[in-house]
Amino acid sequence: MAERALRGAGLGAKSHADPSGVELAPRQEIGFDCPKGHHFEITFAEEADLPTEWECPRCGEIARRSDGVEPEVKETKAPRTHWDMLRERRSIEELEDLLAERLGEIRGENH
Repeated sequence: MAERALRGAGLGAKSHADPSGVELAPRQEIGFDCPKGHHFEITFAEEADLPTEWECPRCGEIARRSDGVEPEVKETKAPRTHWDMLRERRSIEELEDLLAERLGEIRGENH
């Protein structure tokens, strides 16, 4: 009986809905140019946040928008070094005292 119920209908292949009453959302096409010279367009909804970069479907490089919109530059902080972290904990005077103490220990051991 189950065989007869599926006869003549493709599973997920066809929609039996009437497309005449369907209204698609407003769309826009944005062009992208990849560093290797490929140009392609991607369709977005009008209210979508538009990306400034997209992966090229031909070569996989990062492509930028053809209309000249550049990605916003994010402010980056310089990475903290060991010296920066040490200076947060110790003053120069403390470091000079520690250095003198250690040099004294080293010189005392060698003689």
